[in-house]
Amino acid sequence: MASLLSYIPIVNRLVSGSDGKSRSVDIPPVEVHNVETAPEKRPRTLKHLLRANHVNHSIIYHNLQFDNHMPHILCSAYLLGADVRQLHKIYDVESEELEPWKESPAEVTESDWRDFLGDRRYQRAYVDFFEDALAMKHRYDWKRVVEEYMFSGEEPLVNGLIGGLGHPLIHLGYAYEMDNKEIAIEALSMASVQYNFLHKYIDDQSYTKPSSMESTSPLELLGKMADDQRLKGLFKEPGFANFEPLFEKHEDLVLEYWNAWTLEDPVKQFRESQEAAVALLVATVPPGTHSYNFFIVHLLTTSHAVRILLPFMPAKYHINLVRGWWLLTVAVYMIRLCPKIDPDYIKPGEVAGKYWNHVEDKALNGPYATDAHFVKAVRAMREAARTWGDVHEHYLAAAVRFVDDFNGWVF
Repeated sequence: MASLLSYIPIVNRLVSGSDGKSRSVDIPPVEVHNVETAPEKRPRTLKHLLRANHVNHSIIYHNLQFDNHMPHILCSAYLLGADVRQLHKIYDVESEELEPWKESPAEVTESDWRDFLGDRRYQRAYVDFFEDALAMKHRYDWKRVVEEYMFSGEEPLVNGLIGGLGHPLIHLGYAYEMDNKEIAIEALSMASVQYNFLHKYIDDQSYTKPSSMESTSPLELLGKMADDQRLKGLFKEPGFANFEPLFEKHEDLVLEYWNAWTLEDPVKQFRESQEAAVALLVATVPPGTHSYNFFIVHLLTTSHAVRILLPFMPAKYHINLVRGWWLLTVAVYMIRLCPKIDPDYIKPGEVAGKYWNHVEDKALNGPYATDAHFVKAVRAMREAARTWGDVHEHYLAAAVRFVDDFNGWVF
């Protein structure tokens, strides 16, 4: 273990911390919920539904634009306490819009598997390729498959997990949390077909450079972005269509804020990043507007995925994983035209006797119990509260406001 914790990569080179030790994000792992051999009906049901989704539904659909969120919502609901009936209902509703697998243009092989990265037409071929590796090379040990293909090469796949709005990152998080080979194979395949230009900012050391500003606080930097007049007129309307144009036309602004976040105390800064992820979703929504944003919620659910993955990943990838999340956050916040974060929108003193059982009940039995992003957001806030503690009930207050006020997503 010592060899893994000796160094971290900063701008693609290995340097030790000032005390000679790694500046890894050393947090305890979450409980792993392996349902593969569980005899009870509830975990068996989850196992069967995850497998059914893996066999029947493609991971990318609707003209190769949308992501299959079935494992995300099934696992989130299960971990929040969903019973057998609720799990089946989720599967039935989610299945209605998913699509069957389509044949890829060609097979993917050991010699050319990197040649098709980013080409979504090869999703089936990548699934077949990684499943073959699982069976023929690694004796059904999916973690060894991930180790070989996620962390290998000069430009490892792990540095591209934020492609596709972070869905590969989210998917891989559930693979580890549920110790599930089907989700792991899907995550590897999703990471392969959604691999895009974002990886270069992690892989290429030239993009990491001094910024004109510096802060250890992501919330402070987000506040500066909201007040930055240069960001006011970047686009006529907020929206995800601005994502690639942002990097094409305003890369300097993205890098200025991306490089401004300094991780002097990685554990503390990661905790603050999780607080920022919750604030981005809830504290940007003025009372009465119900304007919870579909793209901003991915900043919370990817933060949750980072929290899950950090204890399972080699330490040398920790800082890059957290900085990758921050790059995605800066970009999504900018294309949303930086809505102001108002801390007064989350008021722990107004929880009014409601506790996590109220939040969980809304997630499982409320009108949005089959909305994958709604249920995932609840789970992410619940896990953040467990990870860091919630003495002042800030996470609880945010979750209560969210579930009581939510009225569908805005885009």
